[in-house]
Amino acid sequence: MSATGARRSRLGPTVLRNWRAWPRQLARLWRRSLQFRTIVITVTLSAIAVVATGTYMSISIGNDLFQSRLNQVLVESKNATNAAQTIFDSADASGEASTISLLNSAKSAIIASSSSRLIALYATPGQTSSSTTVLSFASPELPGVISTDLRDQVAAGGDSAQQYWQSVSLPSESGGSDPGIIVGSPLTIPGAGRFELYIGYNLSEAEQTLVFVQQTLWLGGLALVVLIGLVAGVIVRLVVKPIRVAADTSEKLAAGQLEVRIPERGEDVISTLARSFNGMADSMQSQITQLADLSLVQQRFVSDVSHELRTPLTTIRLAGDVLYDQRDTFPPATGRTAELLHTQTERFEVLLSDLLEISRFDAGSASLDTEPTNLVRLAEDAIEQMESLAEQAGSDLRLVAPGGYFEAEADGRRIRRIVRNLLGNAIEHGEGRPIVVSVDSDARAVALSVRDYGSGMSEAESERVFDRFWRADPSRKRTIGGTGLGLAISLEDATLHGGALEVWSAPGAGSCFRLTLPRVQGRPLESSPLPLEPADAYGEAPAVAALRQPGTHTQPTGLAVEGSPRAVSREGRADA
Repeated sequence: MSATGARRSRLGPTVLRNWRAWPRQLARLWRRSLQFRTIVITVTLSAIAVVATGTYMSISIGNDLFQSRLNQVLVESKNATNAAQTIFDSADASGEASTISLLNSAKSAIIASSSSRLIALYATPGQTSSSTTVLSFASPELPGVISTDLRDQVAAGGDSAQQYWQSVSLPSESGGSDPGIIVGSPLTIPGAGRFELYIGYNLSEAEQTLVFVQQTLWLGGLALVVLIGLVAGVIVRLVVKPIRVAADTSEKLAAGQLEVRIPERGEDVISTLARSFNGMADSMQSQITQLADLSLVQQRFVSDVSHELRTPLTTIRLAGDVLYDQRDTFPPATGRTAELLHTQTERFEVLLSDLLEISRFDAGSASLDTEPTNLVRLAEDAIEQMESLAEQAGSDLRLVAPGGYFEAEADGRRIRRIVRNLLGNAIEHGEGRPIVVSVDSDARAVALSVRDYGSGMSEAESERVFDRFWRADPSRKRTIGGTGLGLAISLEDATLHGGALEVWSAPGAGSCFRLTLPRVQGRPLESSPLPLEPADAYGEAPAVAALRQPGTHTQPTGLAVEGSPRAVSREGRADA
């Protein structure tokens, strides 16, 4: 195959695919372009109006042409009939030869009066005169054209003043047919009897005139529709352009470019819109700038206060540690006071750290120090750190990690803090039941979930669980000394990684928090390797009932994958 043939074979399917894509592209353009919709609607309605008007005018002109030609034909036919009847009445034909001569004179008078050579003269049926056959004649075009109905009407007519007509198709010189009219009138020939005179008129010239007028109308209508489309395009462009400028300006404002404005020209409605929009933008910029300044002042205040409290807090902490170490030598009340001072000082120090971290997130100064991180090892370390608190609460920490997991680019310090916060929340609300930590991964993401079997939360409570200082039950005492900022900081840490921290919870079914991180920073998340709603959410797994019994530490069925190199429980920690 030649190169040209190969190119043609490749272009054929491409063109076909492009043709097939046109309806979809037009539909997309219809949805997105106001200018395109306006022009299409304007041209469509204009075309409908032009077609309706053109059709009405074409029919009216055709009827008027036919009616005017018919009136002219009837007048000419009447004059021709009268002229022939006058010739017959004024002559005295005593023989057949004189009658034929008289007929030729009448025929010439008919042609002169009617301007038509399509003439037929037939004797009225039912007569016995011998001259009827001799006097009857017809032009070659008329036999077979005159209908029986027309002949019956003419034969029944009383005198030559009555006329009867019929639209017919006359044979043309080109072999086709032309529109025509046959006019019939009764005629009396003295000495010969009653006859029927038929005169045919060809309307081809009127038809040509009508065709020319129709073509002119349709071409003019088409040109008018195209002109309307062009005018509509120009007008819509002039009208839509300011709207497009306003839309672009709104998008820039939404993106943070508060200094952009719409150009103001003239004093029309568009200019009024531009002035109103710019006034609104000025007001928004002023308020946003004021709020940003206030937020900056607030963030600086929180940061400064936190830093300034560090020095007296360190002094109080050192003094409290000295008192706490010697609490056994004090009276019982004084020793208890030293313990409370030590506990609250630690909590105050944690609260200051959390406030400083929150202020960094609010100021946008938080950054990541990423490195390849193994979530299973990180989860093991976090479980080991939280194990003593879990034992005090009566909960058994269990780790489920199927094999085949991948490392992820993450900030180990922040992820470890997320896991600790989730474990602390699960211990606090787990009501002494087991807590299951699951880790899994795929080619694009890694995930960690913390599942507890506590009382759970309603949907409204789940929506607020990441709010700062929010508590589902304000009257409930914190048993592990939380600050109320742990989950909020965890959400900020997950967002900073480009990941997601989600929660599932149901009253009486416990809760499940799931952390999903991309394996490579900057890659968007598409799915998570772990389900958010656990398989045992509503009692499908047989071991759920046992898990929900306080003090029960039976290994749950299906939580660990047999044969997996990383399926472990805290009762027997797996090797790396």
